[in-house]
Amino acid sequence: MIRHLFATFAVSLLATSAVAQGMIVPAPPTIAAKSYIMIDANSGEVMMEGNADERHPPASLSKMMTSYVAEVELAAERLDLDDTVRISERAWRTGGSKMFVLVDSEVTVEDLMRGIVIQSGNDASIAIAEHLAGNEENFAEIMNQYALQMGLTNTHFGNSTGLPQSMTDLPPGYTTARDMAELARRIIADHPQYYGWYSEREFSYADITQSNRNRLLWQNPAVDGLKTGYTADPGYSLVASAVEDDMRLITVVMGTASEQSRLQETQKMLGYGFRYFESRKLFDGEHTLEESRIWAGQNDVVPIGLEEDLYITIARGSDSSVRTTLDINQHLEAPVAVGDVLGSLRVTQGDELLVERDLVALAAIEEGSLFKRIWDRIILFFIGLFS
Repeated sequence: MIRHLFATFAVSLLATSAVAQGMIVPAPPTIAAKSYIMIDANSGEVMMEGNADERHPPASLSKMMTSYVAEVELAAERLDLDDTVRISERAWRTGGSKMFVLVDSEVTVEDLMRGIVIQSGNDASIAIAEHLAGNEENFAEIMNQYALQMGLTNTHFGNSTGLPQSMTDLPPGYTTARDMAELARRIIADHPQYYGWYSEREFSYADITQSNRNRLLWQNPAVDGLKTGYTADPGYSLVASAVEDDMRLITVVMGTASEQSRLQETQKMLGYGFRYFESRKLFDGEHTLEESRIWAGQNDVVPIGLEEDLYITIARGSDSSVRTTLDINQHLEAPVAVGDVLGSLRVTQGDELLVERDLVALAAIEEGSLFKRIWDRIILFFIGLFS
């Protein structure tokens, strides 16, 4: 294993004044919710959590996945914002929060998407589900396939709305705070062209104007999404995201006592995260970090790097140095395909391991000629004798 120690990042990553002051990070605040979590959307780091894997009915948080599925279809151009959807009697009759579409009317996909995201319309959700999958039960299976792809191992959707079975003939399913945080992260990262809907404060349809149920959009200018939910069990829930400087936080509270409580608890989490932590991008994905010697190939070197951008979450004012170590496998031999793991990258701060990632080949190296392969293996033989 060949080890390369990158330069200390302390000077570039940490504000000089903060280092001098030696800011102390207190324990996270107490959160009055049955389950909660806060993550750095860039690094994926969990910054605080409580009962984050406890299962609860998702309520209207289900509509985050409903909108995600529709966004996948829009991005793939299998669905268009100008397409019209005929509203079924089932969608029209659905209780709870509504967009107030009329039975047999034709509504554009764009209006329905705003009805789902902004107005939390159960009628809009069912209309989209029926349009894409024929019926809501089939659509729920599609939702669950995406949940599996995302690694949401504690989530199962029974319908597109999250309504309890007492209000529909399909079960609501279950989810967790951790899974909802990851779903929010994917909504933001995978389809940024549609994420703006989550920050819109109101939407008018059929001369009825309804406000976004996420009241944090009025209370906190950093907040730009995502979704509220309520059922008797677990109570009031909220998935929120906010950006300050280069840091995006995602918070989830499930099972708070009231609408006001879910806002207050979310504000406490966001305040803690932004005050005491910062997010830093260390390396770009698919960018060469090292060119390593490769044997028996058409080329003598292979570019090595990360598949994805690498971010870390660190405490503001920390005076510990951040160091990056590249461990690259010795005596690399062709052939090598793009994405083959050739080593690892470790980021440490003091004695703490912050993150470890695979180092991969960024270019394919084919086998060299017969003479080149024989000659290089002779060289490797003698290197082995004297190493």
